[in-house]
Amino acid sequence: MPDIVDTAVSNGSFNTLVAAIQAAGLVDTLKGPGPFTVFAPTDEAFNKLPAGTVDALLKDIPKLTKILTYHVVSGKVLAADVVKLKTATTVQGSDVKIDASNGVKINDATVAAADVAADNGVIHVIDTVLIPA
Repeated sequence: MPDIVDTAVSNGSFNTLVAAIQAAGLVDTLKGPGPFTVFAPTDEAFNKLPAGTVDALLKDIPKLTKILTYHVVSGKVLAADVVKLKTATTVQGSDVKIDASNGVKINDATVAAADVAADNGVIHVIDTVLIPA
């Protein structure tokens, strides 16, 4: 089974995310043993950001890394477990809020698809880029 990065690449909906992971130098980490849970924004999610945001982030690697690691939780947290949580601590260090009262929301992002399996964890597809406070 492919790892998180290869799973995202082959999916085809995560081109911006994959480019950001490459720019931030996180490919080796996310190909590592993990396991990781990644809340993965689609290309459409990145397109919702104000014009120029992605280009600016690709030039500001520390800020880009902070945002990307805010989408990752250590361990393999499947949807059945996510819905039991109110928060999750990200690799970046701060928590995301989880609301499973009407579908599943991570902060303001809706989980569009859950439990996309990867060799070293799981991907949950989200419709909005998470920005740490």
